[in-house]
Amino acid sequence: MDIFTSIPTHIDYVGQAKAEKLYRAIITLFSIVGFIWGYIVQQFSQSVYILGAGFILAAILTLPPWPMYRRNPLNWQNPRNTDEKSSGKKGKK
Repeated sequence: MDIFTSIPTHIDYVGQAKAEKLYRAIITLFSIVGFIWGYIVQQFSQSVYILGAGFILAAILTLPPWPMYRRNPLNWQNPRNTDEKSSGKKGKK
């Protein structure tokens, strides 16, 4: 089970935007090509196959957290100590 815990599972915000742009571009491109090809050969099934291939390609390229989607990590603040919060000044809002 250690192999599963060693796999990174996060994508940063910039990576999410890149993945969504790439997904939309691939689906749009494959749908246009599929429509044109299906119209030329007069087979709707060919359009669906091409769109399905685009969906599979887009899923392979955008669903896993590839390193290209993890280049801009967020710097999180350290958590505050709860003892300092309770012994601090009261009354100010």
